[in-house]
Amino acid sequence: MLTACFSMLLYLLLLLIRIAIKLRLSIPLMYLVLMLTVFQPWYRAHMALADGMGDRLSMYIVLAILAFGILIFVHELGHFLVAKACGVKVTEFSMGMGPQLLHKQKGETVYSLRALPIGGFCAMEGEEEASDDPRAFNNQSVWHRLLILVAGAAMNFLLGLVLVIILYAGAGGFNSPVIAGFADGCPYEGTLQSGDEIRRVNGERIFFTGNFIQYASADEDGDLDLVILRDGKRIELDNYHMVPVDYEVNGQTVKKYGVNFTIAAPTVGNVLKYSFYNCLDFVRMVRAGLVQLFTGQASMSDMTGVVGMVDIINETGQSAQSTSEGIANVVFLVAFIAVNLAVMNLLPLPALDGGHILTLLLSALFEKITGKKPDPRIEGYIHYIGLLLLLGLMVLLMYNDIVRIIRR
Repeated sequence: MLTACFSMLLYLLLLLIRIAIKLRLSIPLMYLVLMLTVFQPWYRAHMALADGMGDRLSMYIVLAILAFGILIFVHELGHFLVAKACGVKVTEFSMGMGPQLLHKQKGETVYSLRALPIGGFCAMEGEEEASDDPRAFNNQSVWHRLLILVAGAAMNFLLGLVLVIILYAGAGGFNSPVIAGFADGCPYEGTLQSGDEIRRVNGERIFFTGNFIQYASADEDGDLDLVILRDGKRIELDNYHMVPVDYEVNGQTVKKYGVNFTIAAPTVGNVLKYSFYNCLDFVRMVRAGLVQLFTGQASMSDMTGVVGMVDIINETGQSAQSTSEGIANVVFLVAFIAVNLAVMNLLPLPALDGGHILTLLLSALFEKITGKKPDPRIEGYIHYIGLLLLLGLMVLLMYNDIVRIIRR
């Protein structure tokens, strides 16, 4: 249920920043959110002081808040860079939210530093209201506007990828899905051979050894549809029965598949390849979370809001054996969040880039068929109503987070 939880709360995190900008409530709203965001982990840190753990908890609280700010800032930086490349007039680009601390006018753009380190924004001419300026966002070609809208999510994905690359740069090797050999008496030796690469299990791409175990063990009857690569040739094994069997390990009986996999060397190429694979695996987790939400496998009790999100990062760091391990775990979680945020923000939902992309494409289609531009107020109404509904959901999740604190 964790992936479902993360998917929705990431969506709401970016939505919060969007609401603040659109409704001109940045200063009071951001102060309120900052206070509520740190409330739960601050409360836990206060309770942990008696155990001498308060310093570590406080550090992870700060890291969590800074991570949120970086995620949103990088997202807005993507919009800014592509907007500038497309010649769109950008009136202000800000690091942080709330009141201005510093600002500098360079050309037509004001570059500002604001008090709260929880995001930023890129204000483009013609983004919210129609403008007659030929360089305004609303007067750009469909392709330019599409590139600008996609750029934020692309930057989040790139950030996640860079973080994983940094972490994997020190790896001793990678768990490759290439078969190295078999345990004695393995019933699958013969049909499967050493050197085979397991590419898919029941349609799911296998990037790591753990993926094979995950999807093979999830099949209740054990009849798997396998795709393997053998000597460069693709081989399909349909309804291949494969279940764990009993093996003696250190005097104990354990269930294993009896298939041993290779460890890929940590070359530069493999670091880049497996880092990218890991990010693709993150994307698949978003899909799984959405399936859980829409099929009823996850409920409101399985979800959390921004407050609980800080707490999850807190727990991730706190559970580590050392501070360096805790920071590495938090960085990996932030990479996961960055990729998830990229995917969620491209869903065709109101107020987010995916919703704007959908309305942009529908408007272009409408104009091509009828020769008339649709009324921009209709799009505004759709996004505004969606904002209100999702804001209500965000408030409900934040309320649930605070109730959990009180009941602990």
